[in-house]
Amino acid sequence: MVKALTIIGANIHDIPSFYAEINRVFMADEDWNLANSLDALNDLLYGGYGAIKGREPIRLVWQDMANSASTLGMETTRDFLREKLQRPDVFNIGVIAQQLDALERGVGQTYFDIVLEIIADHPNIELVAA
Repeated sequence: MVKALTIIGANIHDIPSFYAEINRVFMADEDWNLANSLDALNDLLYGGYGAIKGREPIRLVWQDMANSASTLGMETTRDFLREKLQRPDVFNIGVIAQQLDALERGVGQTYFDIVLEIIADHPNIELVAA
C-alpha cells in the first residue's frame, strides 16, 4: 500500500514556512524538527525517521504547487543566495556567485527547482501536483 502525504502549498510563504510545512507533514510524530536545509530535506526523504520509515512507496501530493513555485522562485532564491554570499566563512562564495549569476541570466535553478530535483532523486516518492 502506498502511503499518501500532502503538502499544503498555501502554507508556504518563504523558505522558513516551507520547512515548517515539511515538518508538519513529515515530522509530526517526532520530538524534533528538520532544519531549514536542502541537505536535511534530502536526508529526510531517504527515510528512517519521520513519516517515511524506509524505502516504502510514498505518494506526495503538493496542493497549490504553482503558488509554491512562485513563492520559492526567483526573488526568494536571489535573497537566499545573496545571504549566503555574506558568509564566506561557511559557504563557497565563488560557487554561490556563479549560481546567482545563472539565476539572474534566467538559466539557474530556483529554490523550488532544487526542491523538485531533490524529490525526484528518490524513486520511491511519487510527486503529484494538485
